[in-house]
Amino acid sequence: MKRGALLLALFVVFLASSCHDAQKKSSKGSEETLYSGNITIAVDESFKPIMEEELQVYRALTPEAVVTPIYCSEVEAINLLLKDSVRLVIANRRLTDEEIASFHARKFFPESIRMAVSGVALIVNRENPDSLITVEQFRNVLTGKIKTWKELNPQSELGNLQVVFDNPNSGTIHYAIDSICRGVQMASDLKALKTNEDVIKFVSETPEAIGVIGANWIGNDADTTRLSFNESVRVMAVSKMLRATKENSFKPYQAYLALRSYPLTHDVFILINDPRGALPTGLMTFLTSDKGQRIILKSGIVPATQPVRLVNVKDEF
Repeated sequence: MKRGALLLALFVVFLASSCHDAQKKSSKGSEETLYSGNITIAVDESFKPIMEEELQVYRALTPEAVVTPIYCSEVEAINLLLKDSVRLVIANRRLTDEEIASFHARKFFPESIRMAVSGVALIVNRENPDSLITVEQFRNVLTGKIKTWKELNPQSELGNLQVVFDNPNSGTIHYAIDSICRGVQMASDLKALKTNEDVIKFVSETPEAIGVIGANWIGNDADTTRLSFNESVRVMAVSKMLRATKENSFKPYQAYLALRSYPLTHDVFILINDPRGALPTGLMTFLTSDKGQRIILKSGIVPATQPVRLVNVKDEF
């Protein structure tokens, strides 16, 4: 009888210990490693098409890793990183010195890792014959000095320009402010919708519109060579010169992004704060690896670490 009671007591102790260990492991959400765990990341919405493909492949290769993306504006994404709500962000810029200093004050040392080369694309309605613009003209449009299509092209029969961005806090708008307007205030009548898809739809239905979106949104999914664009809109060619011609203007083809011949080119960065070197570091390693970079190569923009085959394109303006 005593022996039975002793065995029962030992079993109860073992069961309690097992439950405690299970609770402890569960409270940690399973031990996070380079290849397993559960994390949330924040991604600038302009980079959504590529990240969806990246994560699809990553999940297949790393089944024990659960990565949940939040697609939002660049401002929202970086704010989540600053608040330690996420440890990895995909954005169209590096962290600023001020942002880095705020991490250093908390003994964190984040990194800005170049992942790809992309650009800002300008799109117009299919019925709009105007397909050439200079950087200076675009700056004047953004700052309100140019308000009508006739000011861009005296032969134009269109009326007032309707400029549309993807999101009021997007990386696209920040690029326009910092790299195009360069300190000059943008006009107050510019529109911002919610997503790049909204901009494409609006431009396709509005003859006077000019849309400003991420270059990776304009690809023609039916064209595996990525040498043609979305057929619902027309993509403008941009020139660095004072006067745009067919010879000195470029569209955001992959080769022109790689050579930076296209004037509205910018880098894409992985912003990471992962002091433990766990799953966010594992995802970053994949995104910059041969497999991750090949997905970027196939998307129509330029990978940071993979060679790009340059193809001459005879374009119709």
